[in-house]
Amino acid sequence: MTTAYSQLRSTFARLSRFSHLSAIAGWDMAAMMPPAGSQARSEALAELSVLSHQILTAKQVGEWLEQAGNEDLNDVEQANLREMRRQYQQSALLPESLVQEKSLAGARCEHAWRIQRKANDWEGFSENLREVVRLSRQEAKLRADAAGISRYDALLDMYEPGMTSKKLDVLFGDLKTWLPQLLQNVVEKQKSESCIALAGPFDIEKQRQLGLAVMGRLGFNFDAGRLDVSAHPFCGGVPQDVRITTRYNEDEFLSAMMGVIHETGHARYEQNLPKEWLGQPVSNARSMGVHESQSLLFEMQLGCSAPFLKSVYPLVIAQFGERQGLDESNFIKLNQRVQPGFIRVDADEVSYPAHVILRYEIEKALIDGEIEVDDIPALWGHKMKEYLGIDTTGNYRDGCMQDIHWTDGGFGYFPTYTLGAMYAAQLFQCANNAIPTLQDDIARGDLTALFQWLQQNIWQHGSRFSTDHLIKNATGETLNPAYFRKHLESRYL
Repeated sequence: MTTAYSQLRSTFARLSRFSHLSAIAGWDMAAMMPPAGSQARSEALAELSVLSHQILTAKQVGEWLEQAGNEDLNDVEQANLREMRRQYQQSALLPESLVQEKSLAGARCEHAWRIQRKANDWEGFSENLREVVRLSRQEAKLRADAAGISRYDALLDMYEPGMTSKKLDVLFGDLKTWLPQLLQNVVEKQKSESCIALAGPFDIEKQRQLGLAVMGRLGFNFDAGRLDVSAHPFCGGVPQDVRITTRYNEDEFLSAMMGVIHETGHARYEQNLPKEWLGQPVSNARSMGVHESQSLLFEMQLGCSAPFLKSVYPLVIAQFGERQGLDESNFIKLNQRVQPGFIRVDADEVSYPAHVILRYEIEKALIDGEIEVDDIPALWGHKMKEYLGIDTTGNYRDGCMQDIHWTDGGFGYFPTYTLGAMYAAQLFQCANNAIPTLQDDIARGDLTALFQWLQQNIWQHGSRFSTDHLIKNATGETLNPAYFRKHLESRYL
């Protein structure tokens, strides 16, 4: 019997296949595509966006959603219907012309950014960014008017359903009361601890081999994914074909190695989403905050821990041999070194939240119309000085042009990094409580029990539960930032 729900399942499976094509074409654009292909690829992706939008917002889909609510569905099907309805409502708010314009403007801005950032060309970049912001504000207004919330909250909800700037202001406001002093105390403490700088060069191919070995240790399925290079590390593709990237620097290998570990956290989540529901909205990752919790659990909770670093140390020596700064003790110190710097993706976990709060405050003001694009550099410089004691005057490359997120209108994404760090600390503590031998297991390079715990509590559930429900099921309580503070103080003080 054909039901409204079965019609919806077919429609969303079709949309998932289009999303698959878009994801792989997007990965290729960032990692492999020759520069001259940009315009044609941008137009192709915009066309795909419009086609998907047409299918999703068709009148019949709205009718099926209404009818399916009265059908006899089990718990997972009801969750799937909820996620279908959410996607439909979000898309139906936007006119087709805006979807196309935004896709083209984002692709144009992102492609030019690759060259403009290297050239420190803020003037050229800002011209493209103004158009992205204009269209993002249009989108935000449409969403905000429909939901009765602020423009920024309307975009934030796309990445972190249920989160609001009011809640973030409380969370980040609390962070700002204790994090600066903690950062100062840790930097002061580490001044008395000898730490030898790495002596390069470190061959790029050997760095790649190290990354692949660490990915293997972390359980990455190479039959369903691969590692490549891009201007900005990311995880893309689809659960059956996850594409992760990093970037290399011959002078040191730690940033590439940690970048790989971070993206492998994203990838393991994707590769372990509920296979029986793939192609349906309920199989998607719960939110970007939960997604970042997995990458930061891998990179910070696990990757920067002394037991894990000891376990991968032989892999490092196998590639680079023994040399200045590469004894085991110094290798651990280098990965736990706290030093405020320009670049967010290279930041230690103590100073990282300051980078996020800075971006959150700027993008919120930008979308809500309190500032304009031309105000960004000065505001960025002021906040970098205030939060991290760093001067970015005239240095756009390592300042307000360093991230890829704003180039395609990803406003509302940045807060999910620090939400993810908080979730990660809470999850890892609970995993430790549940697995008494976990630290010894990690030191031996055996991560089986940890991955089983994550599979049972996070990965297998996809979007079946709300974020609060998911975290409470896993840890016994909803988000509690006290775990994050306890983790930082424990590791660094």
